[in-house]
Amino acid sequence: MAMQNESRKTSAAPQYPPAILLMGPTASGKTGIAIELARALPCEIISVDSAQVYREMDIGTAKPDAATRKAAPHHLIDVIEPDDRYSAARFRDDALTLMREITERGNIPLLVGGTMLYFKTLLEGLSELPEADPAIRMVIDTMADDRGWPALHQELARVDPETAARLAPGDAQRIQRALEVYYISERPMSAFLKKPKYVYFPYTPIKIALIPSDRGQLHIRIAERFEAMLESGLISELRRLREHYSLDPSMPSMRCVGYRQTWEYLDGRIGLARLREQGVAATRQLAKRQLTWLRSMQGLTTFDCLDEELEYTVLNHLREALKLPA
Repeated sequence: MAMQNESRKTSAAPQYPPAILLMGPTASGKTGIAIELARALPCEIISVDSAQVYREMDIGTAKPDAATRKAAPHHLIDVIEPDDRYSAARFRDDALTLMREITERGNIPLLVGGTMLYFKTLLEGLSELPEADPAIRMVIDTMADDRGWPALHQELARVDPETAARLAPGDAQRIQRALEVYYISERPMSAFLKKPKYVYFPYTPIKIALIPSDRGQLHIRIAERFEAMLESGLISELRRLREHYSLDPSMPSMRCVGYRQTWEYLDGRIGLARLREQGVAATRQLAKRQLTWLRSMQGLTTFDCLDEELEYTVLNHLREALKLPA
């Protein structure tokens, strides 16, 4: 059942075409609900997942299989190679292009995933940060190899204490970006983020979140799903990726939950039992961060992802919000 329903307070016809945003923590059942919605409503699915953009990373990202994608086509899956990078800015551009095309076909964009930064960027726009500089990133990576990311976090605290305060000492990707911005512009990232953003989002968002009423049950799902990934060949998948691509553990693709821990296993740093333990723990931490993002988001209609009638209640809510016949 719905636990909150702010979106029904407005009865006026929307000014812009609708877009459905289906959000939730990992293992909350987003993919299954999205497939059923796409079958029942004139929707096309856009993946909002920073890991599923990588080709050949199928098991560890819980990517929908070929049959599922044939039944309900997905966009923004298998976009780049594992040794490439994909940014929130690129996601926003790609998603808005797809949303326009889907709307022009007479369908409704259904954006589904757990990468909350992508949702935030789509809805709120981006600050005008300097573009990435591969040479400077290489210098920062070399510094990290020599001194470690905690030491670079201390360096960031010296030049941009506001940004450093909100980053963990081991958050390599964000520390790298914040230092890169400073080295390029000689201005802290926090100064850029305070500038007003231009927001272009010509849609009426219908925001839905799948939230567990019992966090313990979500943790059980997470453990079961990670075990299923191991049984499906996660270790072999990463071994094959390392053979086919010039990968290293600092790359965004290899920092994805599950792959980071499996990399350590393949390097002999941890055993299989420790891999299971660390993989589940990291996934639980991811779910915790996703739920924190969702608590800060306005205008959500939330549903209990453990509800046995979840599909029915979400579909009924959307038919009412879209003013479609039952």
